[in-house]
Amino acid sequence: MKPLRLALSIALALSAPVAFADDAAPPQKATNLGEVDVTAQLDAARNSLSPDTGSSQYVMDRQTIQALPLGDSTPLNQVILQAPGVVQDSFGQLHVRGDHANLQYRVNGVLIPESIGGFGQTLDARMIENVKLLTGALPAQYGDRTAAVVDITTRSQKQDGVGGSVGITGGQFGTLNPNATLFGRESNWSFFLTANYLENDVGIENPTASRKPIHDHTNQVKAFGDVSYLIDNDTRLSFMFGATNNRFEIPNNPGQDPQFGYLDVTNFDSAQLNERQQEKTRFGVLSLQGKVGGTAYQVSAGQRYSGLDFTPDDIGDLMFNGVASDVRRSNRADTLQADFSTPLGDNHTLRYGIYGAFERANATNNALVFPTDDAGNQASTTPLNILDTSRILARTYAAYLQDEWSIGSQWTVNYGVRADKFNAFKPESQLSPRLGVVYQPTDSTTIHAGYSRYFTPPATESITPTSIAKFNNTTNALPDNGNDLPLAERSSYYDVGISQKFGDAWTVGLDSYRRNVQRLQDEGQFGAAVVYSTFNYDQGKIKGDELTVNYDGGALTAYFNFAYNRAVGKRVITSQYNFDPDDLAYIEDHFIHLDHDQKYTSSGGVSYAFGEGTRVGADYLFGSGLRADGLVPNGDHMPAYFQLNLSVAHDFNLTPIGATHAQLALVNALDRTYEIRDGSGIGVGAPQFGPRRGVFLSLQQDF
Repeated sequence: MKPLRLALSIALALSAPVAFADDAAPPQKATNLGEVDVTAQLDAARNSLSPDTGSSQYVMDRQTIQALPLGDSTPLNQVILQAPGVVQDSFGQLHVRGDHANLQYRVNGVLIPESIGGFGQTLDARMIENVKLLTGALPAQYGDRTAAVVDITTRSQKQDGVGGSVGITGGQFGTLNPNATLFGRESNWSFFLTANYLENDVGIENPTASRKPIHDHTNQVKAFGDVSYLIDNDTRLSFMFGATNNRFEIPNNPGQDPQFGYLDVTNFDSAQLNERQQEKTRFGVLSLQGKVGGTAYQVSAGQRYSGLDFTPDDIGDLMFNGVASDVRRSNRADTLQADFSTPLGDNHTLRYGIYGAFERANATNNALVFPTDDAGNQASTTPLNILDTSRILARTYAAYLQDEWSIGSQWTVNYGVRADKFNAFKPESQLSPRLGVVYQPTDSTTIHAGYSRYFTPPATESITPTSIAKFNNTTNALPDNGNDLPLAERSSYYDVGISQKFGDAWTVGLDSYRRNVQRLQDEGQFGAAVVYSTFNYDQGKIKGDELTVNYDGGALTAYFNFAYNRAVGKRVITSQYNFDPDDLAYIEDHFIHLDHDQKYTSSGGVSYAFGEGTRVGADYLFGSGLRADGLVPNGDHMPAYFQLNLSVAHDFNLTPIGATHAQLALVNALDRTYEIRDGSGIGVGAPQFGPRRGVFLSLQQDF
């Protein structure tokens, strides 16, 4: 693991002008070495477009991912959980530094709009060469989603020819995960393709403490590709695409008592419910990247479609909840992104760019409900059908300008400004200054500090305007109060940190951050569908500290992360109809913990390589527990948890075409039963438990 709390000492190297082939030199034949050199130069130019100065970063390379117990079969969210300050939640959600979601995903420098699904992982770890988690006071280049930037560099072929791998992971809970990867390079063309299929019986967290959940099968298909053409030594055209189709059964919680009658039916076994959800995502991005004179650039046009379908158990949902909603959501985003980097003399690098997105979001709620009398009691056992639909058009525009100023050999200052405008229901905009400073008094010590003003539009795919009047006098009636249209969040972010190297093996980092927020965005699950809706607190206060320790002794590597966080909000100002009136009254005048606030979080791991072909490893996750209702909303927290994972791997030379890799993983080796959620808390839908002990074997044949 390479946790680099360097606040961008790396950026000092990346910001230097990139040496390209001399245009005046005689043309060379297309040899393998020349192609690799040109590709490396273009990759370096792309990196020069992405400064890190003033922020904090945590880097995980391909070797790090393969050392995890499940190796390349590790879901992307589980990979990111190894970084400091990242909190796990149900349905595969991640919380970084006190935010509910608000994660930005970039692949090869291109921003990919997020998907609707609450738990389907769209991106696959097999595509990753390295991934950086950028947090803190980000430079002006980064906007929109700012809790953290998941910056992924994809794998690519380094030499002429075709290679790849085929493999399979299998194990307990009905797990079957075959996969294939193919990559190659010929002349000016190169490509990388990967696909996998996953099925198991624990698609979503178990709502009970039992070892095997009821009705929890999942089938998931993922594919990713990147095809590039080298136009000349300074220019590359790339097409990147991906697709995901995930199907889930919603797990059942047995022993529940029906609250409503349906026709002549008075009883229903909650273990027999048949709720299902399907998530689809596909994206494509065409990028032109290269260099004109001294200016490096990348211009990308893309489209992302995301859809979610929730199919209820009509009779069962009516009897338990008084409503059975067939929920359909879709979101199509068209994007344009252009980034430029121009060296100005020996001490300055000017970076500037634009971003635009046009989104079309559709939501349909086809609901069965029961009529009620004036007192709100069920008036008939014959359901009514109510159709509630909405359509949103959202436009996002952004432009930024920043300068990285190297002052001597020890100081670097990155200052800039970003302009954002978001228009869905009414125009909202902000001009946001950014400032980051890095001081490197010695080769082993790096100190950074930064300030960023942030403007965070609501996630369009999570906006669900509701026609409250349609459900009056029904069992799905909502209070007629509040604004159902979320607002853009505005915040001031302060970050300071230090990284110290001890000898050649040890690196220790300490980071502290504070954030003052207006219109704090949060999300909640309101209803049976596993889908989230956005709401706002009027005020928010978030603070935290992070410690990272890394050891790299060659054969032995180890890492340790520990984080403290406190995130509170006051006064719900949008989507109030989703909340209990007593909770709203308390939150009106009191700060409460956000439901995803976890006071202490820790992760760590150790790996040892015996020679070239054998490795053993272990990693763990610890949390003091997410919030739950107590005497006040979110006033208590869940019990602390600890999950230990073990693995052993060996490479066999069984065939002349390539190594055969075998890896045995033991997940939750101590089989500790722990509850992530208990079903209480603001915007929390149902209880969920962490994974039970499982044994998994991965086999992979390279060629």
